[in-house]
Amino acid sequence: MICPTCGHDNLPGSEECDRCQQDLTQLDRPQPHDRVERSLMEDRVGDLRPVEPITLPPTARLRDAMQAMLTKKIGALLVVDGGGKLLGILSERDFLTKAAGTAGVDADTPVERVMTHNPETVTASDSLAFALHKMDIGGYRHLPVLHEGKPAGVISVRDMLRHITRMCKQ
Repeated sequence: MICPTCGHDNLPGSEECDRCQQDLTQLDRPQPHDRVERSLMEDRVGDLRPVEPITLPPTARLRDAMQAMLTKKIGALLVVDGGGKLLGILSERDFLTKAAGTAGVDADTPVERVMTHNPETVTASDSLAFALHKMDIGGYRHLPVLHEGKPAGVISVRDMLRHITRMCKQ
């Protein structure tokens, strides 16, 4: 990284110039090239207006979870303890990969046996880019949104796509 003050060639990622101690951190930050990139970098998860989470206790049966998902037309439920603390997430993928055709798992199995424990989460103040990165790296289609350590909402890949589509139309 070339220092704009003295021209010294510093190691990539250097926070300050080795020669003149000029701050170089601003040079290493990505800059948006269009309104979509700007939105992803500047807009927050809360701007998506996350839907209120549908929650179940860990002892709820898979049949009840599936019925709730079908009735509410959602792809994931949050599993919480008696105090409202997030324990896990139960998604369509969990039904397909951990329940369907698995010996010893039936409609009366508690969701805690099939759910994804300790899921990745975001907060309403996290950037959309941060949330999208978590979704991409982890292969998640749903992320719980926490407020003060408790579930406040859920965002989905579909929410992100709707937002990006709106940005492209403008």
